[in-house]
Amino acid sequence: MRHRVKGRTLGRNASHRKAMFRNMAASLIKTVRIDDPDAEGAPKVAGRIITTVPKAKELRPFVEKLITLAKKALPHEEAALQFGTNAEKGSDEYKKWRESEQWPKWVHAKAPAVEARRRAFAALRDKDAVKILFGDLAPRFAKRDGGYTRIVRLAKPRLGDSGERALVEFVGERDRVKGRRQAPVVVDQDSPANS
Repeated sequence: MRHRVKGRTLGRNASHRKAMFRNMAASLIKTVRIDDPDAEGAPKVAGRIITTVPKAKELRPFVEKLITLAKKALPHEEAALQFGTNAEKGSDEYKKWRESEQWPKWVHAKAPAVEARRRAFAALRDKDAVKILFGDLAPRFAKRDGGYTRIVRLAKPRLGDSGERALVEFVGERDRVKGRRQAPVVVDQDSPANS
């Protein structure tokens, strides 16, 4: 019986597994924003990585929880905008804002969003991935209740060990649009038109 044995071990100890999922999640998130598609090592398709099926199934909840965390921070960041300033840091206008009543209000409104960013960084350990998560992915999935990623099995196995491969990608782009099926035309055998 496997009571209280959650998840796959994937032939690794706990710290190795945790590091692997951090790296895979950061790689998946970083592929959303491709700065130079011609650079060496740049992903061919944005928002997609290829891995094995068991790893993909374990990675999916890890990434989706991070996106949900980022989505929950959105309203707090928007609420903090009304108390914020556009002044350059260190300028006289910025110093006046820091001494005004707006500063504590901004800090109070922004605190949950900062806490969410810190939790995301603790999970990912990658500043660029956290910026993309909160800047691109959270607004993109703001109106979606879940299911931010999909796993698609690939036909060709991995060359070295014939492991079953899959790609993990974010939904929303390159989605198939299902057409409405037409009702079949029923031809009545007894109608006079067929005689």
